[in-house]
Amino acid sequence: MAATPTDTSTRATADASAQALFRWHPATRTFEGGSPAAPGGPLEQLHKAILGGRGFAVTPDGIGIEHACLPPGILHCQTGGTTGTPKLIERSHASWIASFAQNARAFGIGPETGVACFGGLSHSLALYAAVEALHLGANIHLLHGLRPRAQITELRQHGMAVLYATPAQLALLTTVQAALPSVRHVLCGGGQLGPDLRGKVRALCPNAQIAVFYGASETSFVTLSDSSTPAGSVGRAYGAAQIEIRSADGTPTNGTGEVWVSSPYLFDRYASGHSPETRRDGAFLTVGEMGWLDAGGHLYLAGRRDRMVRIAEQSVHPETLEALLLTDPDVALACVLPRADAARGRVLVAVIASADDPALAARLDHACRAAFGPLVAPRRYHFLPDFPLRAAGKPDLSRIAAWLDARE
Repeated sequence: MAATPTDTSTRATADASAQALFRWHPATRTFEGGSPAAPGGPLEQLHKAILGGRGFAVTPDGIGIEHACLPPGILHCQTGGTTGTPKLIERSHASWIASFAQNARAFGIGPETGVACFGGLSHSLALYAAVEALHLGANIHLLHGLRPRAQITELRQHGMAVLYATPAQLALLTTVQAALPSVRHVLCGGGQLGPDLRGKVRALCPNAQIAVFYGASETSFVTLSDSSTPAGSVGRAYGAAQIEIRSADGTPTNGTGEVWVSSPYLFDRYASGHSPETRRDGAFLTVGEMGWLDAGGHLYLAGRRDRMVRIAEQSVHPETLEALLLTDPDVALACVLPRADAARGRVLVAVIASADDPALAARLDHACRAAFGPLVAPRRYHFLPDFPLRAAGKPDLSRIAAWLDARE
């Protein structure tokens, strides 16, 4: 019997929905902590969620479909910033699937490709890497919880080709004297990769192309950099993304302003929590990041609007000072925070992931004063060997501020 128009429409709708769902490619193999994925582990939970065909949620408590009651094609996952309580965001499967094919072409991700990530699945970068690998048929290796030397052993033993990591995770990995010749691509997100750390990554992965991408949990990919990207830039618009720089009144500007992006990779809404910095205007969205574009379309970031502080009657982005600190070969991790000061109202202090090192403090102070002037340069340099990181692999600014409260 011939199909009716209604039947045809229903099948077309079903086919379109199926294309917008994550899949578990039959060629995929999964590993956790150096061993095949264990029963009951996070990858088995992810397997059940994807094969169940329903929406699912990923939180530090695990991966579930029962309590969320989400419709097919919907994902809940957490943000991974440096301060505050993580928010739960809602995005469609399609918003990530839109970038899978592009990355498959650009980075050669497919069956038998070894993909490694270093965070837990509650971190959106690791979750993205895992779901992309599963969808494309690559082998995914979760190395969360292993020490850097053990991670290196696993990467070498399995001939990893693609690494998804944050700068902090790469900084820890490069503390091991080793070489990973099988790595073809290092995909770095969650912060800028300083020149010294970039050099260490090149030494560790001599045959790899290093690509740094800028984005957020809410936006996914915004820009991607490569070897031709000018120093200090986070690259040009990724894939179908469009970038606009807008002034405070919302009009486009050629100078520094708020970064707005339109793309098929954006999230839908916050399922819990809220950020006043995240706003929409039609197809465009901002998360409160400030920056500018050069004539070639390269994006340069100044810092987040909610971290900007007034120091000596100047608007200062702590991220610009942090970027300078990270150019020193002896600084793997660092942050700059504002502190109350009886004489000046507010000053900046730097916290370095290291044992006490007066010579390093003097060198950093000289560099910051030369670059930013004595009023903006950090007033004090603290050293914190056990530098706290959030689950996303970024400095935990709240815990570091509490440590400063107890110390100063």
